[in-house]
Amino acid sequence: MDTFALQLLNGLDKGGAYALIALGLTLIFGTLGVVNFAHGALFMLGAFCAVTVQKILTISVKVKDESITFFEAYKEVPYLETWFGETGSVIIDYSVPISILVAIPVMLLIGLVMERGLIQRFYKRTHAEQILVTFGLAIVLQELVKANFGANPIPTPAPEAVAGSANIGEWLGLGSTVVYPWWRLIYLAFAGVVIAAVFSFLQFTTFGMVVRAGMQDRETVGLLGIDIQRRFSIVFGLAAVVAGLAGVMYTPILPPDYHMGMDFLVLSFVVVVVGGMGSLGGAVAAGFLLGILQSFASMNEVKSILPGIDQIIIYLVAVVILLVRPRGLLGRKGVMES
Repeated sequence: MDTFALQLLNGLDKGGAYALIALGLTLIFGTLGVVNFAHGALFMLGAFCAVTVQKILTISVKVKDESITFFEAYKEVPYLETWFGETGSVIIDYSVPISILVAIPVMLLIGLVMERGLIQRFYKRTHAEQILVTFGLAIVLQELVKANFGANPIPTPAPEAVAGSANIGEWLGLGSTVVYPWWRLIYLAFAGVVIAAVFSFLQFTTFGMVVRAGMQDRETVGLLGIDIQRRFSIVFGLAAVVAGLAGVMYTPILPPDYHMGMDFLVLSFVVVVVGGMGSLGGAVAAGFLLGILQSFASMNEVKSILPGIDQIIIYLVAVVILLVRPRGLLGRKGVMES
């Protein structure tokens, strides 16, 4: 039972990341009809927003080390600590949550520039051309990050207050042997909040209602005098924000490197296809479902029977679902069924 609970939490945690990235992908495909292979790069850029904020907050000055008296020695102390003392240390410790405030405007701007500067020129092109140009853009962004930050992963720790593990076994009545990292629980809760916020925005605001109407019948909405294209451009920016926030919060779990976006992109595209192209609910459901399946497939008991199953389980499920139901779990009828 303990192992089951831990694997379930691992799956939900990983599924939260898949669902957030797939949600942004589905928003872009559902509104603009663009297959955006640069979306994983937005996840990576969000992660490196957190890295950049941490580097800025820890810019240091050399000060004399008073603890050493028999010769002059110096140590590096962050400016924030010299200016604000203990408060400065707390600010540095909470660099990842602070990065959220930075990532929102930065990722929104990056998304709008990407859409206005490049993506809009490929709206009426084939999906193959869209994939080629966005994949090329992803590689460019990836190499820019590599040139500026290096090829090695950069540790970005969670705040000390939540760096340990929670005794979830006591919460669930399973005893004291089931523990789980606090930050992973926070990430799961954060993913739930972001997903709920996106759905609420689309469901209960006038802007969201117009966007949903445009996703169903773009021409009719345009005939009503509504500038649906401008709203879709904003949605692209919001999708970039969602991917960026997913990247920011994932940095304490997986130290960022220049290739992390591509790693998540492939899996997230599989999630989108399984959930149903253009289906927001399908993207979220498939994200959590495949995350849980991958987690249980990684158990030693399973791998001893089916070696390597954890590496291919997502693709096997995708093949089976597409053979049985080509439009995906919750996809609209006719999508990918011709």
